[in-house]
Parts: sequence; structure tokens; C-alpha cells
Amino acid sequence: MDMASVQHVAVPPFYAAQGQECALFEHAARQCLPLLIKGPTGCGKTRFVEHMAARLQRPLVTVSCHDDLSAADLVGRHLIVGGDTVWCDGPLTRAVREGAILYLDEVVEARKDTTVVLHPLADDRRTLHIERSGETLVAPPGFMLVVSYNPGYQNLLKSLKPSTRQRFVALALGYPAAEIEAGIVATEGGVPPAVAEQLVRLGQALRRLTEQDLEETASTRLLVMAARLVASGLDLQAAAQAAIVDALTDDADTAAALAEVVSAALGHGQPRR
Repeated sequence: MDMASVQHVAVPPFYAAQGQECALFEHAARQCLPLLIKGPTGCGKTRFVEHMAARLQRPLVTVSCHDDLSAADLVGRHLIVGGDTVWCDGPLTRAVREGAILYLDEVVEARKDTTVVLHPLADDRRTLHIERSGETLVAPPGFMLVVSYNPGYQNLLKSLKPSTRQRFVALALGYPAAEIEAGIVATEGGVPPAVAEQLVRLGQALRRLTEQDLEETASTRLLVMAARLVASGLDLQAAAQAAIVDALTDDADTAAALAEVVSAALGHGQPRR
């Protein structure tokens, strides 16, 4: 049943701030306000939350949402253990009891009835009523609710209700500026700045494409993956093909068009390391 991960990290993982998002997170935590983070795939939403949890020295409970995620999966349920019926807390209940940060990644993927259970925790009540056990928990000051989603996937069937959205402070993240992104790729990918800059230029070129039918574009995550392949000794263009082009599409014509962009952006040479 437990699809959540619990982290207790002493040293904040690397995160390069794009603006005032770290300050906003700290103020929201201080004021016991829930936070909604929106941004494209691979722009650093999860890393940002992990960084801030460690920075604030708070345990982090992360749930990757999906379309089968139910309210019972979050809150908990009775289980048969050794012939006895016992109550087992779900990740939401555990986070409330422990005063942890609860992070629901891609919350719009969860079933609609799931988000309703969050409402009393996301307003001034800050309570969780567990109907099956008869408990009503009051969230301690350390508890913080953080959710994220990708607006690019939003449609009428997958969107947050206004009654849910308006309970959250919102933060919009995008892909970092070129200089910041190059620093991320160099640090996370383990490559020299020259290689990181080439990969970032490629990423920007791919993001400018409008004629290709792509659900997603080259994310910072994909650029880092390409960099790690280069750091391991793979040729730069081969790394870009495997980590970026072939990861973005299965269509042969689209892949060929993207490969042309790779060749134009990276040239035929390999930067000196």
C-alpha cells in the first residue's frame, strides 16, 4: 500500500535558485501555508522541495500521484496482521502526525476524490478527519502541504478545481536561464563548463521548436542525463541522441528532425575536457 518515500536529509541537495522561490517557500512554511508548484517536466520541482526540506531540517514524505491513487491510499486503512485487524496510517496521516512536509508530485494525476481530503488541511482548520478510525488530527506547526503539477498536461479532465487551487500559495517554475542551467548541468552532470554550455544551447534550440509534435521538450533533467553519459566517456552527439532525442519521441521523422537540430547545435566536434 505504501507508495511514499520518507527522507531525512541533513545536507541540502544541490539546487540552483532561479529567483525568489527559496524565500517564498520559507515564508509559506513559517506561516503554515500550503504551496502549489507548477512547471514543466524536469525543471527541478522535486529537487527544489528536497532542497528546502533539508534546508529547513524537516522530514519529507513524497507521494508520486497516479490515476489509481485513492483517498484511502493517502489517509490509511485497516489491514489484517497476524489474524488481527489493525489500522495502518497512510503517508498523509504519517506526515501530519510527525509534522513533516508532505509532497504530492503531479497531484492532478490522482483521482478527484483524493484532493478533497486535502481541503481541511489546506485552510485555516489544518485538520485531518480519519473517518475509518474516528480520529481528528490537528496538524502541528511543522506540517506543510506541498503539491506540484505540469500545466502542459492540463485539460478538462486533469486540472485542479478552483476550490482546491485557491487554498494554496502558488509558485511557477520554468527552465532556468542559460547561465544558471549551464551551472546545473556542469555540477550535476560532472562535465566541464564548455560541454554544459553546448548542451544548454541544444536544449534552448529544441525548446524553440514549434512545428514538431512533442508532448514535452528538452528538460534540464535530460540535459543532465546527457552530460553524465559524456562524463562517462560517450561522444557528445551520441549522448544527446540517447538521452534527449530518443527520450523525446518514438516517431522516426520527428527523431530525424531533432537529430538535425542536435548536429547544428553541437557541430561535429567534441569539446576539449
